[in-house]
Amino acid sequence: MSSEGPAANAARADVRELIAAKGHVVDNARGVIARLDAAFTAGDLQRTPLLMQFLADLEPALEQDDGQRLGGKSAEASRFILRAIDRELDRA
Repeated sequence: MSSEGPAANAARADVRELIAAKGHVVDNARGVIARLDAAFTAGDLQRTPLLMQFLADLEPALEQDDGQRLGGKSAEASRFILRAIDRELDRA
């Protein structure tokens, strides 16, 4: 069963806004992770197995050493995973 109420709806809207935002998809993905973490901590959204897997898959795409630029593969992987997160949000 998915989370209901104004806080859950606001969290979903915020995440979707971050996914669709202009700018670099890797930066947007970091924002999505932060917003979902806040929603989980506050109890606004429930963790689903698929959502947690998508977040775990996203982390390696965002890893970088100091001063390292992330390449196109990281951006493409992030884009793909963010679309999956968007689809799963309604179950969270």
